[in-house]
Amino acid sequence: MKRRRILRRTLAVTIPALLIVLAFAVSGVQDTPNDLFEPVLSVYYYIKYHFYQPEIIDDQKALYGAMKGMVEQLGDPYSEFFTPEEKKQFDATMDGEFSGVGIEITLENGIPTVITPLIGSPAEAAGMQVGDKIYSIDGESTEGNTLTESAFKIRGEIGTSVTLGVQHEDGTQEEITIIRDTIVIDAVEYNALDDGNIAYIRVLRFESDTISEFDGALAAFDLKNITGLVLDLRNNPGGSMSVAFSIVHRLVDDGVIVITRDRLSGEKKFYARGNQIRNFPVAVLINRGSASASEIAAGAIRDNDMGILIGEQSFGKGVYQTLIDLEDGSALKLTMGEYFTPKGSVVNGIGLTPDIAASEDQDPIDLAIEWIHANAGRTMPFDIPASMNR
Repeated sequence: MKRRRILRRTLAVTIPALLIVLAFAVSGVQDTPNDLFEPVLSVYYYIKYHFYQPEIIDDQKALYGAMKGMVEQLGDPYSEFFTPEEKKQFDATMDGEFSGVGIEITLENGIPTVITPLIGSPAEAAGMQVGDKIYSIDGESTEGNTLTESAFKIRGEIGTSVTLGVQHEDGTQEEITIIRDTIVIDAVEYNALDDGNIAYIRVLRFESDTISEFDGALAAFDLKNITGLVLDLRNNPGGSMSVAFSIVHRLVDDGVIVITRDRLSGEKKFYARGNQIRNFPVAVLINRGSASASEIAAGAIRDNDMGILIGEQSFGKGVYQTLIDLEDGSALKLTMGEYFTPKGSVVNGIGLTPDIAASEDQDPIDLAIEWIHANAGRTMPFDIPASMNR
């Protein structure tokens, strides 16, 4: 199997940044009472002039605390306010090399929860699992932490250790100690299956280099003669929405890729430009670690009748965020809208249901090969034999 290694750079599905000035024209904002935040100022002045230890009052921290509170009351695990220092740390994870343990997390009911341990990461080697609840970091409770606060506490210098108190989905609890390392993952892996008749391509993240890596993988196969493609998106937590679009462009004929809905633009549809390769059965492998951009790609392939989904229910992150930089170096990461599959199916909080469910004792790759054999030479839409139905 060919393995190409690239640094992990992206964290979430994003869209191009919107001009912040537009946000003030959103319906309903102009109806906000002018005196709405006067109580906040009153509390500030009471603290400023009456608190018995004035030397510990920090105006900047008070301001940022209020701003964090406004975001936290949304109850949205993907929206956050970053202080300037937190923004620098966030940028480091997006733009350069950093050290950590290699897990993607979200907040579920206020608890950091593992979306997926990254392939080949220290977290995977230590036994972290999809769905693990992290209730402590180095003995300190994660209660009340934002997603980014927990993520920053888990990261640290290469060679140092962090101990995570976790509760697995079966209810068992344990403390797992992990040695931090540079987080490096493969963007794309590929090899030939079934004596070279079936192409296998695994995409582990949707990053800027993924497109060229994916094109290189396609070029490695005789696409005129293969009988099908296995596209493996298991444990792929997502990445850039635009990169997911580019992958879909290569596999889907003219059709809708995704439907988005937000307060500024209403509903929008994004279209495939028409693939450049011959149509053949595409078996997309998904599991609970498939999230965000992975769900966009998988949903587009299935809803356009280019293939089917095999495996487990996907994670269900069907919202996207925009990062808005503020003048003092702080920033707001805000969920701006929701996306739906081309046929209008809800993804957020639900995920994608596979057409063929894989039991614990079944290898999804074997199921994909069997399905491709059953549909070799067929035209779309492809068939699911009765013996393989859920």
